[in-house]
Amino acid sequence: QLQASGGGLAQAGGSLRLSCAASGRTFSRYAMGWFRQAPGKEREFVVAVTWNGFSTHYADSVKGRFTISRDNAKNTVYLQMNSLKPEDTAVYYCAAEYNVGWNLHLKADEYDYWGQGTQVTVSS
Repeated sequence: QLQASGGGLAQAGGSLRLSCAASGRTFSRYAMGWFRQAPGKEREFVVAVTWNGFSTHYADSVKGRFTISRDNAKNTVYLQMNSLKPEDTAVYYCAAEYNVGWNLHLKADEYDYWGQGTQVTVSS
């Protein structure tokens, strides 16, 4: 089970930090990803991190502004979002894929478990 939190309202240029807490004892065997879905749009990939945190992949739209990290001891993955833009407004979902390899997947259907989503709204 995944529980996302940390969403809210921010001004353009501001920051927010999302957290996703996982239950269970096998968190370290999962690659973790963040996706987002804006109103009227399809869910899109934002970023993913390997099971050990050593490798990441960012969507071009967030590269240089967002940072993913994970703490396997706390069963938690984080998304630090800086320099927010109005187009970042969306519901953000964390997702887990059983994956102890080095390849990261960008498609939503590759992921096994999903959090409930947390709303991020960026005002201009």
